[in-house]
Amino acid sequence: MQAAARNWDRVSEMPTTSSKRIAILTYGTRGDIEPFVALGQGLLHAGYAVRLIAPAMAAAFVPEGTMEFVGLEGDPGELAEELAREAGLSWPRMVRVMSKFVLQVGESALRAILEACRDIDGVIHSFLMTDAGHMLAQQRGVPDLSAQFFPVFSTTGSFPAPTFPDWRLGPGYRRATHWLTEQVFRVGGRLLYGRIRRAHRDLPSPTEWPFHPGGQGSCPILYAFSSYVVPRPLDWPETAHITGYWFLEPQRAWKPPEGLVRFLAGGPPPVYIGFGSYGPHRSQELAQICSEAVERCGLRAVVAAPGLGSKAGGVSSHMFPVEAAPHGWLFPQMGAVVHHGGAGTTAAGLRAGVPNIIVPFTADQAFWGRRVERLGVGPKPISLRRLTPIELANALDLAMGDPIMRARSAALGEAIRSEDGVGRAVELIRDRI
Repeated sequence: MQAAARNWDRVSEMPTTSSKRIAILTYGTRGDIEPFVALGQGLLHAGYAVRLIAPAMAAAFVPEGTMEFVGLEGDPGELAEELAREAGLSWPRMVRVMSKFVLQVGESALRAILEACRDIDGVIHSFLMTDAGHMLAQQRGVPDLSAQFFPVFSTTGSFPAPTFPDWRLGPGYRRATHWLTEQVFRVGGRLLYGRIRRAHRDLPSPTEWPFHPGGQGSCPILYAFSSYVVPRPLDWPETAHITGYWFLEPQRAWKPPEGLVRFLAGGPPPVYIGFGSYGPHRSQELAQICSEAVERCGLRAVVAAPGLGSKAGGVSSHMFPVEAAPHGWLFPQMGAVVHHGGAGTTAAGLRAGVPNIIVPFTADQAFWGRRVERLGVGPKPISLRRLTPIELANALDLAMGDPIMRARSAALGEAIRSEDGVGRAVELIRDRI
């Protein structure tokens, strides 16, 4: 909580701009929502009025009496599960799944956004909201910023685009993957919007792409991750800024279940195993694999497995199932964390200062798995198709028993906790809005 206190001290010293109203547009699961709630709180402390526009389920993450909230249709959990089930790590299939989802909810979401932003003075938009947010800002004649949780829309030769494999083909290949990602997103988005607009002629005309080819656009991008995890490439444009992570601290009203507290106190630090919104379609299989792996290693585990009781899926007595618990509270009490590699979960795992074992399902998760391995703070990521009790047990043995890996994890966690990502982001927003 000390880092959060420093955030508020820092932003409260900034000149207030209470007449400014900022709309934050995001779409996704919990990991896509909580950082924006944290940013919204920072903007509130800096004197802005904040309106968060996100899927309806995100209302549960917004503290009462803080920012305004506007809910959008659609279930991002269904999108996440379909990406894992139908697309995996194939980026063409990811595009197909996301395109299908956008066509289903795009028209209603855009109308809700346009209605909710009649009186705003600035827009912050995230990945799936990039086109809609920029179009809205252009229509209203107000400034906008892009906010991303993974490195996208800024071409570099340092690493490939997050959904591409890191083949040893040099900087040219890496730049090509970023160019292709941007073209697919830009051109594909225009085609999808064209289909929606043909059926709804009253919708506004599309505006220009906010980022020119090569990432030299006029719309700044705030990357909400740590430069200790992804150092800023030398060939990025000046409009690209790495702020540090945006962490949402647990609400004071939240209390951990008594059974979980007793379990944590009843032995050595356990490991955490959870796959967010990506594991439900394989929950029984994953529970069995995890149970056997933990037993092989003689460890205890906290398993985030929605819908699984203590006897379901082969969960053993030394595995405690939880529906949900704030990662910021739970992860520092773990010996290691096993997860899917989502940007938010990876951020929490690295901040906790413990080794991370990543089993990527889809999207940008393989990118974060590679970063964890190269930083020496976790084993090589395990692809879902080769996840077995033996593979997971070997990774757990390494994560729990390698003193160098554990020391590196602790040092990285301390470095991340020293950053003020929300404060830095608010400074950059103040420069534009």
